[in-house]
Amino acid sequence: MTACAIENETARAAETAGDAVLEDDEPDAPGEPAGFGVPGEDGADGGPEQAGAPGESGVPVGAALAPPPLTIAADGSYAARLALRNVAAEASDEAGQAWFVERWTLDGHEPYAVPLPLDQPEEPDSQVLPLADGRVLIRRRVADRHALSLLYPTGPGTGELPLGAVGCADLTLLPPSPDGASAYALSVDAHSTAVWLVAGGTFGPELVAEVPGRCSGGVWLDRAGRMLALDREMPGGGPVKAVAVDLERGGEVTPLLQIAPESNDRLLLADADSGLLLIRSDAPGHDRLGWGVLGSCLPVRFPECLHPADVAVTPFAVQPGQMLTPESCAVALRIDGAAGSWLGVWRPAGRRLHQLAAPEGWQAGRGVWTRDGVLRLPYADENVACGVALLEAPVDEERGTGPAAEAGAESGMQPSAAAAPLPMCKPIPLGQAPLMGRMVPG
Repeated sequence: MTACAIENETARAAETAGDAVLEDDEPDAPGEPAGFGVPGEDGADGGPEQAGAPGESGVPVGAALAPPPLTIAADGSYAARLALRNVAAEASDEAGQAWFVERWTLDGHEPYAVPLPLDQPEEPDSQVLPLADGRVLIRRRVADRHALSLLYPTGPGTGELPLGAVGCADLTLLPPSPDGASAYALSVDAHSTAVWLVAGGTFGPELVAEVPGRCSGGVWLDRAGRMLALDREMPGGGPVKAVAVDLERGGEVTPLLQIAPESNDRLLLADADSGLLLIRSDAPGHDRLGWGVLGSCLPVRFPECLHPADVAVTPFAVQPGQMLTPESCAVALRIDGAAGSWLGVWRPAGRRLHQLAAPEGWQAGRGVWTRDGVLRLPYADENVACGVALLEAPVDEERGTGPAAEAGAESGMQPSAAAAPLPMCKPIPLGQAPLMGRMVPG
């Protein structure tokens, strides 16, 4: 359950990162426009309009509110978020706004949104998570506890099934479990992190694992919802390293990313079909976005095209169904810069970051791929309460054509020790993977 080592871009970075080896990627061509509008235009981020007078939720007058993020179920069938609605103020005729839960149905012929309001408005720091059966889990802070309930539509109203509460300072829902029926959360203290099963259990919230150290993140490594990757910092400090936690073996912890002894190595995304991993690490000398393959002997690579200047690049979706061909998976990325947020699409084999404008009202950083390479992007604007824009993955140039294929250029897919076949095929920790110029024992 481990990936491999590291490749960078320049010999100067190799000096910074010890004996790490470099990938010599060519600069990317300029980004291509898409037919969705221009990044950074007013309303392109999908944020709500300014609030009016304060209502039950205490929204201040004239405040521009950033919407809580939309969360999409693991199978892409449903999504959920907190949304604002107008409410009548009790003591005056002025209208205010209050938060309520909204569920989106995404897998039908036409997407639609269902409001799930209750008698009292929700707090903006509440978290929501959709299940595959259409119910929505909500976590609310109540004094020094976190109450959990399932919400569902019941004719004209909203049904609520309380699940219990967890007494702790902070509780954070993890990304939706691949099984679609369970939900997990993290509670972090000074020395350890508790993993809670907060939906799908038998008797309310259940403590399923206690992991030494302070953990964050959360990426599922399999389709069963058993193996969970967390980014862990040990008590007393030190680098952050991604570890795999087996939830069916009492939280057994296995090292997952070990690129360099003092590097911070975080796992951002994983695809269970192909084994493709998207990683962020400062092993090259500064924080870089890279990729590797779960269980592979090939090193992690940090392509230059994933490090454009003056912007932040964050992957949010990987194309599923590409069995044993991780280099062909299309990866969707959110790009944030001075002009706003827009889209990036990249494949490991293509070695090029396609930059595309996002649809107006895109729920930034949210979307799912189909197996056929179509990116489904949820959005909402003044005219559409719930929409899905379809974007077909751009086609990369075939290998052996174009300027990137000039004589002697690396494809970006060779192992770092390509001159000598690797005498091993079992998974090995990243810190032990073979690097260029290093002889492998045995």
